[in-house]
Amino acid sequence: MPEPVRLLVASRNTKKLKELRRVLEAAGVSGIDLVGLNEVPEFPEAPETGATFEDNALAKARDGAAATGLPCVADDSGLEVDALNGMPGVLSARWSGGHGDDAANTSLVLAQLSDVPDGRRGAAFVSACALVVPGGAERVVRGSWPGAIAREPRGDGGFGYDPVFVPEGERRSAAELTPEEKDAASHRGRALAQLVPDLAALAAR
Repeated sequence: MPEPVRLLVASRNTKKLKELRRVLEAAGVSGIDLVGLNEVPEFPEAPETGATFEDNALAKARDGAAATGLPCVADDSGLEVDALNGMPGVLSARWSGGHGDDAANTSLVLAQLSDVPDGRRGAAFVSACALVVPGGAERVVRGSWPGAIAREPRGDGGFGYDPVFVPEGERRSAAELTPEEKDAASHRGRALAQLVPDLAALAAR
């Protein structure tokens, strides 16, 4: 048996690694060993200062590939709210000031939408995923998951803004879906699915 190809996932979020693993399994892709940032020597990571999700994802994937010599997948994702002119967007993780305070970020969005009627609470989760192969190809794809913002948080699955995001055609919030349901529909799942042919080719090398 050939050695599996090691693929760096530029994240310390174990849920993201599990999500990509499930996407690969569902697509029947084997021969890839996913490793997170916690499993490689530390390297300086550039700040996420890009104007778009694509800019940030590509910068993270390039950094990871250059530092480790491994092909690298990185994503940048967030919530775009229609009534907030597409914000928080690339600022989603630090919307309330600190980085990654899910409860504070969610509370701020709800407060900003407190006077917005149900018919104008449209939103979408957006994910850009980049794959960079050292000395080889670069590819960036985008997935979008449309829906609306609920009046209060519901459910304890997922992370980030999931408890207040109700996907199109659903009554439940994203935090009330099973992991499998979320993978099949989510922005990151949709973006990662577009990279499956590239990852399958990588595994076959």
